[in-house]
Amino acid sequence: MRSLSLPYFIIGGGFNVLVGDGGFRGVAISLKELNGMESPSRGRIRAEAGATNQHLVNYATDKELTGLEFLSCIPGTVGGALSVNAGAHGRSMMEQVETLITMRDGRICENEGRKRNFGYRYLELEAGEIVVAAVFSLSEGKAEAIGEKLESYRRHRLESQKIGYPNAGSFFKNPEGRQAWRLIDEAGFRGFQVGGALVSQIHTNFLVNRGGASAADFITLAGMIKQKVLERNGIVLQEEVRILGEFEQK
Repeated sequence: MRSLSLPYFIIGGGFNVLVGDGGFRGVAISLKELNGMESPSRGRIRAEAGATNQHLVNYATDKELTGLEFLSCIPGTVGGALSVNAGAHGRSMMEQVETLITMRDGRICENEGRKRNFGYRYLELEAGEIVVAAVFSLSEGKAEAIGEKLESYRRHRLESQKIGYPNAGSFFKNPEGRQAWRLIDEAGFRGFQVGGALVSQIHTNFLVNRGGASAADFITLAGMIKQKVLERNGIVLQEEVRILGEFEQK
């Protein structure tokens, strides 16, 4: 693509992507077939970027390895989760990574996970660097305890995120020390709608498609939320959803 000067983006499961109504004028590269998984030694799992998060959780559970149970709450692929250091329940992907394997300029690079710059919903990648796999270092656990933790996370997800409409998950990142859903709720946006895009009544950090929503509906709604929260709290909300392509804002 570079030799042809074509813009491109890497897509995993596409769960946290909002593409403009005008589409993306370039190439979408799916890593779906890059989905291998193995345990090179006790306590370690090597997972490729296209494997689903649930596959990784199931594999670790079968091996009686603990540390990735939180990932069962997060749809999508391993590569996508790594690229944004996805997390839940106070845990995150990069905390468990022993080796991060990426590709840049056609070369495969291996780096110690702890030496990479990462933080809340953030992994620093060089321009053009693509996550292709990772080796996770996990602790041995008991199948019963792992199963109980998975069930606890499943119940929590059903209770707090039973949204009922298509969505891309949490739309905004939590500002340091604050909760995005609470800021949005306090700004009066619960149930607020623009076109087909609605702030969920169940969880206000979920912007859902009630039917027929355009990408512009979501961008307009998100912009209104950001402006109001800035005015009330002096906080600039940052999107957790990846936004790309061409938009025509209402």
